[in-house]
Amino acid sequence: MTTTLDGSAAGPASDPAPPARTYDVGASDEVAERGRLVVTLGGGPDAVTVGVFRFGGRLYAYENRCAHQGGPACQGRIVSRVRERLDDQQRSLGTVFDETTMHIVCPWHGFEYDVTTGRHPGRPDFALRGVSVDEEGGRIRVTV
Repeated sequence: MTTTLDGSAAGPASDPAPPARTYDVGASDEVAERGRLVVTLGGGPDAVTVGVFRFGGRLYAYENRCAHQGGPACQGRIVSRVRERLDDQQRSLGTVFDETTMHIVCPWHGFEYDVTTGRHPGRPDFALRGVSVDEEGGRIRVTV
């Protein structure tokens, strides 16, 4: 039984989170610019699948679980953000792809996420869970 700061009893203490583990997931050249690598780490019920992306020369990694309904977001289509062009009177001139922003699109329901933030562009309360990623000596490592 755990005691709270006000002295009242709280339920049984929860198990501490398992210690983080670092995994070598592949060679640096396996993730080209605007590309990805999806890997499953560990085994059994503790296995986690992670997507690693390269954009703007930098790596980003996320758990492969859509914040919307749990789909495999990191395995979805990679697209540039679509923006609407407006004239001086704010009238639409059509849409264009914005090559400065890369999105991944969950294949289940089309939820999009900005690769650099993991957040849905219109619903920032929906975000992928970020994973620590590092690149050294030509190898990519993630820590979960």
